[in-house]
Amino acid sequence: MMSHLPLRIAASLLTLGVVLHPAAGHGQTAATAGGATHLPHISVRSAGTGSPVLLIPGLSSPAAVWDASVAQLAPHHRVITVQVNGFAGDAPGANLSPGILAGVVADLHGYLAAQKLAGVPVVGHSMGGLLAMQFALAHPGDVGRIMIVDSLPFYGRLFGPTMTPAMIEPRAKMMREAMAARYGKPADPAATAALANQMALKPESRAKVTAWVGQADARVGAQAMYEDLTTDLTADLPKLRAPVTLVVPYNAMLPQAQVDALYRGAYAGTPTLSVVEIGDAAHFVMLDQPEAFAKALDDFLR
Repeated sequence: MMSHLPLRIAASLLTLGVVLHPAAGHGQTAATAGGATHLPHISVRSAGTGSPVLLIPGLSSPAAVWDASVAQLAPHHRVITVQVNGFAGDAPGANLSPGILAGVVADLHGYLAAQKLAGVPVVGHSMGGLLAMQFALAHPGDVGRIMIVDSLPFYGRLFGPTMTPAMIEPRAKMMREAMAARYGKPADPAATAALANQMALKPESRAKVTAWVGQADARVGAQAMYEDLTTDLTADLPKLRAPVTLVVPYNAMLPQAQVDALYRGAYAGTPTLSVVEIGDAAHFVMLDQPEAFAKALDDFLR
């Protein structure tokens, strides 16, 4: 019944490898520059005042994916947005070496410690959702609660219930090599449009995804994708002390009952889990259904 899910999402990742090419790097190496704090694996910005909330984007996505959420929350919160070095045209920094996900978690911990912040709500989209869980497991005092937006604790689950990281590793390695090989090559407009059409439903959403696609360093995206694919947090879910809100989009191609069964099964071991399902939306649910997502975000922070 769910056989087309892995094919659709795997196709999106493979398409991502075809279309990504690096924009000229313009990241700064100073600790603080241009209003951002620059760390080895991420750059961090904050806006607004009040109780903090941390927003992490997904694979090869810029912090701009959260622009509407920043505008929504900044009047009452200190909104901390993360951008992975090498995405959105930034210089790759330390992300040309393996250990990107662990490096991001370490940088997040260091940043919150320097800011004397603890118990912060964390929102993560896609790979950012996986990072949010890794962050909460590694540094439980840093994370108060988690909102995971269309992400799984183990991506390989989409390829079958018996899949393991060891089983998926050869496929992930091939995908990494194919994606990294696109570094420095021009993007394919047809492939870019195909990816945007899979990842978003509305024309304005697809236009934004299309504009972002070509900005990421393919080498960083390839390694981050490999680490995402080969990471399995399923056995660690019962250790999560932070309550988890899971946002799941569905649409005509991915019916609600189908995605509900998949995601609830994947998160079955989570001690405190609430699920918010948003219809007529694809992977970039915050773009496809901004009002419904804004309500879910308000409810999460309330």
